[in-house]
Amino acid sequence: MRPVKISTLSFNYFNLPLWAGQHQGIFAREGLDVEIEVHQTIDAVYERLQDGHVQFSRGTTEHVIIDREQGGDQEIIGGNLNKLPFSLIGAKRIKSIEDLRGGRVGVSSIAAGSSSLIMKIFAAHGLKYPRDYTLVPCGPIQARWEQLQSGEIDAGLQGVPLNHIALDAGFSDLGDMSSVFPDFQFSSLNVDRRWARENSETVTAFMRGWIKAHQWVFANRAESSKIAVSESGVALNYNERAWDEYVAKAIFPADGTVSVAAVQTLIDVSALIRALPTRGTIRAETYINSSYIDAAALSV
Repeated sequence: MRPVKISTLSFNYFNLPLWAGQHQGIFAREGLDVEIEVHQTIDAVYERLQDGHVQFSRGTTEHVIIDREQGGDQEIIGGNLNKLPFSLIGAKRIKSIEDLRGGRVGVSSIAAGSSSLIMKIFAAHGLKYPRDYTLVPCGPIQARWEQLQSGEIDAGLQGVPLNHIALDAGFSDLGDMSSVFPDFQFSSLNVDRRWARENSETVTAFMRGWIKAHQWVFANRAESSKIAVSESGVALNYNERAWDEYVAKAIFPADGTVSVAAVQTLIDVSALIRALPTRGTIRAETYINSSYIDAAALSV
């Protein structure tokens, strides 16, 4: 058994393929002993891969782009959230995005992740950052949900199924992000390309497990939902609703691959909103290496 580590963010539904790979022994059958490191900030997930403490990360795709802009070697080898599973959820008193003028909006990080989406959406409603509202880097969706309930923030993106929990509790629905950005690569499976080149057999084995785990999730609603309950602590009915959305809308890629179009949307949106014109000149394919998953697919 070859030991490998992967860093990931929080105990949210985005991790379901990883959880399935472990619970169902999929990675083990590929000869891999996979240890999942769970962190509470997207920066920590990225930094653990950057400093070589882990071999893979299920992290925000924008961090890969930032890393390469700074001379790093991270690359995308698989998909995770190829479409957005987020709703903008506001406090009960908030009825529109315009009501958030002067408000506090929770994001995963200022430098990457959900902050790009917030700034783009709010700009369309005449609200400019930082003049008209404050971004609060409060971490993953669970942390944003807790701070929304406590009143520390006035709004934040909530992923399925926490958005349904919030709406059932009477919080305000300020918009579905997938209706604004039909394709957007929010998070992906990432590696350091130098390590990957030197350990291509291990990477290919992991990608076989990655593909099989996604196939298993798509074929097993009931068992997938039970795994999600055991890992996230969210009630079964909400995890069943989440499975329905992630499968029907292809939020998770059925074959585990990354979407070139979705990465390009991320590049274009973040380049404009963060005033990074050089970023917008680089094509999505620059950051993607599909050779490992292509090789793995031949033996699945």
